Amino acid sequence: MIFASNASPAIPTPSGFQSPSSYFPHITVSFGLSGKQLPADHGYLLYSAISRSLQALHGVDWLAVELISGFPAGQGLIALPDRGATLRLRIPANHYRDVLPPAGKRLDIGGHQIRLGLPVARPLDPAPSLYARVVTIKKFTEPEPFIKAVNRKLDSFDVKARVELPRDEQGRYRRRIVTIHGKSVVGFSVAVRDLNDKDSLTLQSFGIGGRRAMGCGIFNPAEAAVKQLTKAASAA
Repeated sequence: MIFASNASPAIPTPSGFQSPSSYFPHITVSFGLSGKQLPADHGYLLYSAISRSLQALHGVDWLAVELISGFPAGQGLIALPDRGATLRLRIPANHYRDVLPPAGKRLDIGGHQIRLGLPVARPLDPAPSLYARVVTIKKFTEPEPFIKAVNRKLDSFDVKARVELPRDEQGRYRRRIVTIHGKSVVGFSVAVRDLNDKDSLTLQSFGIGGRRAMGCGIFNPAEAAVKQLTKAASAA
């Protein structure tokens, strides 16, 4: 069991959150992992594998599971780097012990095997700009209504910020399609800027939209998110 850095400051509870877990600071728990390849669209598959490994985690409302970074390998797959690949969970600190059992175990993710190493827990770091690889909000699949829906979510948290939908090299919004229970769900990459420290920690703790256990709606400091993706690509 390893815990890195200092304790995270207390996180205010956004309106509408009644779970006791909401009153605890959130942390990121990272498991080093080894493996060769994964489906690029693996959020639901990864959550299913974790739930099979530890049934007590199935259906809990406090678990967020980040997508695993890799290098595009074609045929709907990503190649995992030889070193530096991680499985990252965003959880309230009081649930740290609940996520330890998968350490050292092998997970089957859509027919592809990974083995998890020892976990390292770190507090969240506030940053003025945050980025989420994919956010899904039910019934909002077009850019302009989606941005308005994101702003309404931020208002419900009393978070003040500027929302952007990043664009790709062709100038198109980064629309993301994720598969949940065999159905395609539309989402977008989202950047949120001009945050103060309190609002940054709130957004990292609670995210936006649903399906956070399947890789959606999880925000990280924008610079760190870019470095993580670049590191995975360069190590592959």
